[in-house]
Amino acid sequence: MATATVAATAPLSNGFLLRRGPNEGAKSARSLQRTKNQRQSASSRRFGAAVITAKFDLKPPPYPLNALEPHMSANTLSFHWGKHHRAYVDNLNKQIVGTELEAKSLEDIVIQTYNDGDLLPPFNNAAQIWNHDFFWESMKPGGGGKPSGELLKLIERDFGSFEKLCEELRAAAATQFGSGWAWLAFNPRPSDGKELLVVKSPNAVNPLVLGYIPLLTIDVWEVREL
Repeated sequence: MATATVAATAPLSNGFLLRRGPNEGAKSARSLQRTKNQRQSASSRRFGAAVITAKFDLKPPPYPLNALEPHMSANTLSFHWGKHHRAYVDNLNKQIVGTELEAKSLEDIVIQTYNDGDLLPPFNNAAQIWNHDFFWESMKPGGGGKPSGELLKLIERDFGSFEKLCEELRAAAATQFGSGWAWLAFNPRPSDGKELLVVKSPNAVNPLVLGYIPLLTIDVWEVREL
């Protein structure tokens, strides 16, 4: 059984970004549903009622649930990961069973169902799984503090200082209306010479579908809960 996992430091390809006309989103949604109905119908004829089998597993955080205290309590992490993150995994598995998405990686599902901004039904669950996998990897016990090496040089060049970067990240998280995310991202095609930027995104949207490479994230839900 495959596991929905994306390493926090893994390079993300922008080559899958789709460019579609104004009616392609509706066509894609209908195509997904037709494929799903056809495969479930065939399965029902052969085996009786279609059986939902999980494709993605709930990936646990890379540390014990109490490891981030006192910054994040074990109760908060258990609730966020064990209930919300789990629900995204369970719902995605139900949405993609019997469709062409069933054979794809989580990253491919996120990009394809983003559909150039014309979201298809599985997008929210797929992207929230990806975002939360990345979020847990963005933290560690005893973490924090100023980075070093090439990353620090880029931060100081593009933001002026590490402290200025922190201010921009806090402001992005605080001003994201409703649920969403604040990200430190790398721009592989900078137009103004800056390769690092702070991005805020609503709901499940992430830098992956915007053409950027995420380096760090803050879940706005957590900012308001803590």
